[in-house]
Amino acid sequence: MITDGIGDMIARIKNGYMARKDRVEIPFSKVKMRIAEVLIAEKYLSDLEVKEDGVKKTLVVTLSYIEGSPVVNEMKRVSKPGLRKYANSHHIPTTLNGYGLVIVTTSKGVMSGKEAKKLGVGGELLCSIW
Repeated sequence: MITDGIGDMIARIKNGYMARKDRVEIPFSKVKMRIAEVLIAEKYLSDLEVKEDGVKKTLVVTLSYIEGSPVVNEMKRVSKPGLRKYANSHHIPTTLNGYGLVIVTTSKGVMSGKEAKKLGVGGELLCSIW
């Protein structure tokens, strides 16, 4: 049993990049699928596929590389099950002066920090990527 599904997803993606894998399998949830969609939109992942095996679903994400080097250098979980971190739209942090990505879950769904600032909504800071 996994207590922190998003933390597990981040660890699987980081380990996949370190092992130079092409694809990584992650247990399915709607939030994880939406996080993967944001990562695809921001070009940190290249493809997403939902694999069904009877009742069990799995997300299969394809990792991106530029000239053999991983696109993602680091991924960190910001808000953890034991310590949730929230920010309003004015206090959503930037990563690497805007070159990184912060993923936020808001009342309007899971989105990037830039998009949340543009819409003027805050929420829980899920993870940061650079």
